[in-house]
Amino acid sequence: MVDETDSYAKKAIQSDLPLHKLVKLIDGLDENSVSKIRARILEMRMNVDLSSVKELGSKMNFAKIVGKNIENPVGGVSLPVGVAGPILIHGSVADGSVYLPLATTEGALVASTNRGASATTASGGITTSIIKDEMTRAPVFKVSSVGKALALRRWVAENLSLIKEAAAATTKHGQLQSADCYIVGTNVFVRLSFTTGEAMGMNMVTIASERVAQLIEENTDAKLVALSGNMCSDKKAAYINSILGRGKSVSAEALIDSKVLKEVLKVSSSDVVEVNIRKNMLGSSFAGSLSQNAHYANIIAASFIAMGQDAAQVVESSQGYTFVEDRNGKLYFSVTLPSLEVGVVGGGTSLAPQRELMGLTGVYRCQEGKRAKWLAEVIAAGVLCGELSLLCALASNQLASSHKKLGRAQ
Repeated sequence: MVDETDSYAKKAIQSDLPLHKLVKLIDGLDENSVSKIRARILEMRMNVDLSSVKELGSKMNFAKIVGKNIENPVGGVSLPVGVAGPILIHGSVADGSVYLPLATTEGALVASTNRGASATTASGGITTSIIKDEMTRAPVFKVSSVGKALALRRWVAENLSLIKEAAAATTKHGQLQSADCYIVGTNVFVRLSFTTGEAMGMNMVTIASERVAQLIEENTDAKLVALSGNMCSDKKAAYINSILGRGKSVSAEALIDSKVLKEVLKVSSSDVVEVNIRKNMLGSSFAGSLSQNAHYANIIAASFIAMGQDAAQVVESSQGYTFVEDRNGKLYFSVTLPSLEVGVVGGGTSLAPQRELMGLTGVYRCQEGKRAKWLAEVIAAGVLCGELSLLCALASNQLASSHKKLGRAQ
């Protein structure tokens, strides 16, 4: 196969064949074989070695995932995966001792999150709650005047049942909850909010929103400009997601015992309260941050990659607020994530390693229909563990020493 790979690669280079057309040109070869040829072309053109990338790719079934999860594959990459836990959760959906897989190359992250898990478990666990569960898409329409914009808003309000019927015709799993219009001159943004079942739901709501947009164009003077008008707001930090929510709006809270604070976390409750006020609240506000937290994105990104979530949605999923109080020497600690966008079906969740790792969260022992909420609560609990540990490390001045020990190559 090596000689054939080189031969095919040389012919493709000589004919200046685009990489995405190799499958059509080379009859009888499967997607994995073509991926090796594609990688070999790149090696020849760029004078690089992709041996590790090709080796990892050989373990993947590209015939199954090309067109669904990837295009133009050349192989694969690996990341180390650690686990934090057990994390004891008492949630509105999630319940019991679970583990959170974290795919990361940042030393100290897993250990820090694990320390938070130990502290919260020793203090009785973490309480989690789903506040809201709606995925959004917001097409933007143009009209000829503000008067026409107001007319469109009235039409949407008066015909919400008709709009819901149109959306329902595109999916068995999603249901339109609301349609809110925002007017800027002759532009009308219609923010559509859907429940999406076990899926994160971005594809689902996009298809449903397209049908709604067609209905609006058929019955009004409005013209669709873009199916996504950025009022959604997808893969971008935005106040609208913090205020109205997107995906799973979820909270996690714990009351840390004073003995645990002293013996495990090496701090007092007042120390942590002061760090949260001066760092997360004042520092974030002064810097113009849309959030008030220390490092939600660390845990969100690592858990998303490990469990096949849309990594780009770490942007809005890691928006959130840490609130801390001293309660007679005990520490009340909470995190609120208004736009955590996760699912247990679709996208990368269909890949075998990601599904296996998702099982560590206990999600598959939950009844179908509630699994996406279970996953959201476990991730929120993990965020609390990581946030608690970091703030305590800052309060006790242990941050630098921890990274010297765990995060620096020896």
